[in-house]
Amino acid sequence: MALIFLLLSFPILRAAPLPGADSPVAATDLAQKHWKILHIMSYHSPWKWTDGQLEGFKAALRGLNIEYKVFQLDMKRKTDEAWKQAVSREARELIASWKPDLVYTSDDYAQKYVAMHYLYQKLPFVFSGVNAHPAVYGFLGSGNITGVLEEEHFVETIKLLQQIVPTVKKIAVIYDDDPTWPPVLARMKNSLPQLPGIEINSWDLIRTFAQFKQRLEELQKEADAIGFLGIFAFKDEQGKNVSYKTVSRWVMDHSTLPDFSFWEDRISYGTLCAVNVSEYEQGYAAGEIARSILLEGRSPGSYPMKPTVKGVPMVNLLRAKKLGIQIKTGILLSVTVRDGVNKDF
Repeated sequence: MALIFLLLSFPILRAAPLPGADSPVAATDLAQKHWKILHIMSYHSPWKWTDGQLEGFKAALRGLNIEYKVFQLDMKRKTDEAWKQAVSREARELIASWKPDLVYTSDDYAQKYVAMHYLYQKLPFVFSGVNAHPAVYGFLGSGNITGVLEEEHFVETIKLLQQIVPTVKKIAVIYDDDPTWPPVLARMKNSLPQLPGIEINSWDLIRTFAQFKQRLEELQKEADAIGFLGIFAFKDEQGKNVSYKTVSRWVMDHSTLPDFSFWEDRISYGTLCAVNVSEYEQGYAAGEIARSILLEGRSPGSYPMKPTVKGVPMVNLLRAKKLGIQIKTGILLSVTVRDGVNKDF
């Protein structure tokens, strides 16, 4: 099995005195010190969600002499347990051999299959993009692990959808069997009282692409709108994962219902609207924590594990036109507009 990583280096830059340093000279020495950070991503690159988190993380650490290695677990595209066990073992072997000063883990799989093996140890871990409660992974009280939680902007997204299509009342939600989704579903259900007049009349766990297509056709008569969560793990007739781009294209061609999600890349592949979770902000917040750990010597356990709050309202104008929806100018002026889809769609 080939090790998948990307090696990046940053030049030495002279930084201004930093908080926590004993003196300007000490601060400069710390800024010039050679640090090693290993980034273990749950998924793969190139992908906007994972790449954006790393971009934000590195931006928060700009000016430091950092050597990065990036290891891709690739568990969004490869979902069998044998792969997960083997590739996560490679990641842990890389930690042992490369000896990073800090490990940055993004999204839930990296916590379950890697970070959990290092509870209560000296090596600091900082995470971002985590949907589950930190207690699920044993992080509370561990002392050496902290980070940034990911919470979707469900209420804000539905309010945006209602602005675009005021007649929406009944919503269906579709998701795959990825373990990311149960905590997301729980938060959505708990938030429903904030949306009077909205009913989620169908929560559909889908396992195959054939099942997805059949259910989507049925929902055309049962719902006013559809929310797409997990669309990555639908299996074809050979048991292989169908690309989420293929799934999104099928939706564009066959569904006449307005749809929503919570991430910018979904808008790029034809979903009507979202108030997206900013992957850059997730990574940047994690990077700020990492910077303080390295330069100030603070314990990761001294940082609260909390979500970022920034959401960016977005609409896909091409999708709106295809659905025959005319979005008011006032709405368009208040959101980020995407008029089209990615070239690789």
